[in-house]
Parts: sequence; C-alpha cells; structure tokens
Amino acid sequence: MLATINEAPTLTFNGVATNHIWQGDPASLVFDEAGIQAVLRRTDLPCYVVRTAVGQIGATNQGCATVGQFNADGLQALNLLGYAPALTAEQLGDPAFRDFHGTKYAYSTGAMANGIASADLVIAGGKAGILGSFGAAGLVPQAVEENILRIQRELPDGPYAFNLIHAPAEEALEEGAVERFLTHNVTTVEASAFLDLTKHIVRYRVAGLSQNPDGSIDIKNKVIAKISRREVATKFLNPAHPRLLAQLVSEGHITQAQANMAAHVPMADDVTVEADSGGHTDNRPLVSLLPSIVALKNEIQAEQGYTRPIRVGAAGGIGTPEAALASFMMGAAYVVTGSINQGCVEAGASEHTRKLLAQAEMADVAMAPAADMFEMGVELQVLKRGTFFPMRAKQLYQLYSEYGSIEEIPADVRAKIEKQIFRKDLDTVWAETREFFQKRDPRQIERADKNPKRKMALVFRSYLGLSSRWSNMGEKGREQDYQIWCGPAMGAFNDWVRGTYLEDYQNRGVADVAEQMMQGTAYLYRVHNLKLMGVQLPASLTVYRPEVND
Repeated sequence: MLATINEAPTLTFNGVATNHIWQGDPASLVFDEAGIQAVLRRTDLPCYVVRTAVGQIGATNQGCATVGQFNADGLQALNLLGYAPALTAEQLGDPAFRDFHGTKYAYSTGAMANGIASADLVIAGGKAGILGSFGAAGLVPQAVEENILRIQRELPDGPYAFNLIHAPAEEALEEGAVERFLTHNVTTVEASAFLDLTKHIVRYRVAGLSQNPDGSIDIKNKVIAKISRREVATKFLNPAHPRLLAQLVSEGHITQAQANMAAHVPMADDVTVEADSGGHTDNRPLVSLLPSIVALKNEIQAEQGYTRPIRVGAAGGIGTPEAALASFMMGAAYVVTGSINQGCVEAGASEHTRKLLAQAEMADVAMAPAADMFEMGVELQVLKRGTFFPMRAKQLYQLYSEYGSIEEIPADVRAKIEKQIFRKDLDTVWAETREFFQKRDPRQIERADKNPKRKMALVFRSYLGLSSRWSNMGEKGREQDYQIWCGPAMGAFNDWVRGTYLEDYQNRGVADVAEQMMQGTAYLYRVHNLKLMGVQLPASLTVYRPEVND
C-alpha cells in the first residue's frame, strides 16, 4: 500500500480554493504494491493517486481529474491526492532533435574509436530508431569507407552518424575521413576531441551548404560537436572563421557562394556536453558544465539570430535512468551514452573485455596517456580492473618527459620496459612502427627521422595503439595490457541492472539498453512528479528495474 500522503493539495481557481477531485470507476483502483507499480509503468497513460471514502489510498490509470464536486452516471467523485500526466519515453528531450535526425528518442550512442562503436552496433540501434555514431577514429580511410558502405546498405534512410576525431598528430586521417564522408554522402558526423576548428571539419560542414529557392540556406551536412570546454563550444556555436573559409575557397574545396552562406550558419547543429566519460575527457562534473554551455548557447543564439536553434545535449556519466533524467531536467535536449554500449554484444570489443566491463564498479577507472595526443600530455579514462595498462602507459609517458631520445634511457630501465611492456627490443619495435606508418602516414616517419624525441614518441605510442586493438580483438596473452576506455557510468549501470536479466553481459543489446534507459527515465519522471505533489511512495517503487519485453 502507498505510504502516508500529505493532505490533499489545493489550488486557487477564480479566487476560490477548491479540492482536487478524481472521477472514475472505483473498481479500477489498485492498492497492492505490484498493482501500483504496473500503474506507474504505464507512462503512456495518466496516473491518479486517490483516497477512497474509507481512507484507502490507491492508484489508477483511468478516470479523470477535475475541481469541485461533480458526479456523472456510473462515476464516483473521490479525493485526488496526486496526478501525473501521460509522458512517454518518446516525449523526453527536445522534439526537434528527434525530427532533425529521424529518431525515436532524444538519445544517441556516442562513437568509440577503432570501431568499438561498430557497424553492428550502429545498425542495431538505427533499426530501432536510435542514432548511433560509428567509431571511425583511429581507422585507416579504407576501413572507414568499407563501414560507410555497409551501414548505408543496412540503413538507407538512417539514422546513423560517423565520428570525425581531431587528429593533430595524424592530420592525414582526419583529411581522409572527410574525403570519404563527402564522397559517400555521409550527412551526419559527430566531431570529437577538437581543440580548435580545422579546415577539414569546416570543409565538411560548408561543402554541404546550398541555397533554397526562397533564399534560405539548406544545410545538408549535419555536425554534432562533442565538447567539454566553453572555448571549444564557442567555436562550434559560431560560424566558421573567414580565414579558414578563404583557405578552402583557394584550394577549391568550397565555392565562394558557400563561403558567403557559411557566415550565417553555426558550425554545429547539436553540441554535446561531455562530462566524466570514458576515453578523452576532462572529468568535468555534468551538473556544473551543462548549465554553463546551455547559457553560452543561448547567448550566441541571440547574437547570431540563427533560423534553427542549436541544441545542447549531455554525455559522460550517463549509465542509469536517474542520470538521464537529471540531464533532461537541467535542460539537455538529448542524452548520449558511451561506456555502457561498449559492454553490449554488438560492440567491436572482445568477450573478455565485455566481461570485465560487466564486473566494473564506479571506482574501477583511471586516467592514462592518450595515443593520439601523447606528446601533448592529453589523458583519457580507462578501466583499471584486470589490466596493467594505466600504470604501464603512465610509465612510458614519464620516460618520454624525462629523456630526449630512446638512447638516453638508462640501460636497466630500457631492458625492463622491453621485457614487461613491449616484449621485444625497442629497435624491433621501431622497425615495425616505421612499416606501419609507411602505409598509414609516411610524413610521420619523415618527422621522426629528423627528431629523436619524436621517434621515441612513435615507439611508445605503438604500445598505446596496440593495447586498444588487443582489447578489441581479444589478443591471447595480452589481457593484462588491454586498454579499455571506460567511465564511471559503467559501474553505475552494473549497479542498476544487478539482479535483472541485463546483469548477464551476454544479454546486453544496444537497442534494448537504450529502450530500458529511456523507459526508466520516463518512469522516474512520473515518480518525481508525484513526490512533488506530496505523494510518498515505498522505496521499492521509486526505482525502475529492467524487465524482459517491458
């Protein structure tokens, strides 16, 4: 039975205080916990909490609310203690996001590099109306192209997106990805890890501009910018800088007419505020960062007067319905999940990795050097449970910081890292690294031949790069070197699903996880609405538990 409830709320109506009244069939009321939970879960119907004439408190999805005394044939007027309108998971967030991207929910799955956010994952989500971003970062252009073609075959009408990651150390990868996105008509990219705008992301955006017959600007190429700093958000919220536009015109990548139109459109349609996430992260708290970026967006929107308002979403730390609800209540237009999708069966991660992720707790994460921004000292968040990668990667960065070349490293230290980390001598590692970059980006070898410290960076980066590949492929004998990108959301998710069918990592499908997350968010929204009206529910009814075929 429902716990004690405050006195029936009153409202001022034409200057007269009047009680809330429920009109309906008393037979529809339920009083037991299971029955009340069923009423709460039907978020597509309104929920009424009613006190009967004998003082019982029950709930129902039927009837209607009114004020004052009113009786109709076959209906009884009872005291209404609380009311929550119908609000489905599909209604959460900004409807403009759903319409713009053609999705069921204001929810998307973010990119995880090296194809962890795989074609299988994007396709499974897309077929369920979930926007997924393919993890193109770190893949050679040919591999990106193959996945573009596959996803487009399976999702000819979308929704899907491809990740475009800022690659300051390997600009050729960023450039090659944009070439293929434009060639194959990829109309949505998720831009991540950008420190500043590059001509490649600007080219992608502006090359899709054209003028409609009525003079308005058509924006074909959509950009979702993932940011965690105000200064970077400002770049994407504003139009592209004239200097970059002039450069692209001179290189023949865009027309002068497109450059002129670019002055009137922002660089992004959506800006995702990334808080404490797996992978590249500044570990910012979402409760501080999101309101700041929403305010910044409103300010720039007012200054620029864009025809179509920019939306701000939330990512990082979202592994439970509670976190999703908090994001929506703070003004997020949509939510993005990451770490929890890597544990799904469609992810491009090995079974060993997915099993480790399913065992992770919130504290089982640590920061480690990032392979793509190693020299800059940029770190990313990874799983520390069951792997020595964070400790070993930090050791390599410390050596890079202390010495100017491989030859300067003391012999005993060099021997130790050759045995424990690389499992081969560094001369062999360098030979393999040269061969790798000759195929991937020969300019890296040219720079390394002229700079011993740069050579050392490439050698050390080879371990960081291979460690994530070992995790994805399930490399035997290298389990303790797996680099597994993971934020605390993974541990929160595991806590939430414990004791349900989703506790077993083999049952985690990306579309099902999304469905349970959003249905749970709608459920919690209802619970909190009732609480604000004075309805006190038993603790067991204030949480949403995933159920099969719910």
